[in-house]
Amino acid sequence: METRGHGIVGPDPGTLNPEQLEQLRDFKIQTRIANEKYLRTHKEVSLLISGFFREMFLKRPDNILEFAAHYFTDPRLPNRIHMQLIKEKKGT
Repeated sequence: METRGHGIVGPDPGTLNPEQLEQLRDFKIQTRIANEKYLRTHKEVSLLISGFFREMFLKRPDNILEFAAHYFTDPRLPNRIHMQLIKEKKGT
């Protein structure tokens, strides 16, 4: 609710009506489902993130932004991820 002028309370123009809230809820659910499907079909995303965190926790850099920039721009990274994907497929 929004207070106008002399304490008169009216509807908040930014508030969603029940139908809009339901549409938003459905959109959020569909987005989560789509994201989950994407991540399941792109194992390399998980490998990139877990590899980054593993290295970060092992090295504990003072400047994480600089460390991340170096990690994700390392020209050897695509090959490492590719090799991990191959290793996982052989293990399955």
